[in-house]
Amino acid sequence: MNKENMVGMLASSKAGHDINKVYVIVAEEGEYFWLADGRCRGVLKPKKKKKKHIQLIKYFSDDVLDECVQQGKNFSDVEIKRVLKSYEKHRRVKDNQTGK
Repeated sequence: MNKENMVGMLASSKAGHDINKVYVIVAEEGEYFWLADGRCRGVLKPKKKKKKHIQLIKYFSDDVLDECVQQGKNFSDVEIKRVLKSYEKHRRVKDNQTGK
């Protein structure tokens, strides 16, 4: 994986009982990412997952998360839920357009 800071990016689980679930990366530590979804896994209790077990979602960006990362602020569960809901809506529209 790239050496750039991945905090604030979206990621999909590739392995485990949460396969295909989408998270926001809230922290990076060695070979692990700390992931939150704003619901079951909030910012205060993120999921620890190995980098090799996630797939980065590079083609979706949110201004709220970008602003938090640039200012060094922490994310809130509400912001994370809103971003993930927006991503799911974007993905459904894109799937409908491609006929999936």
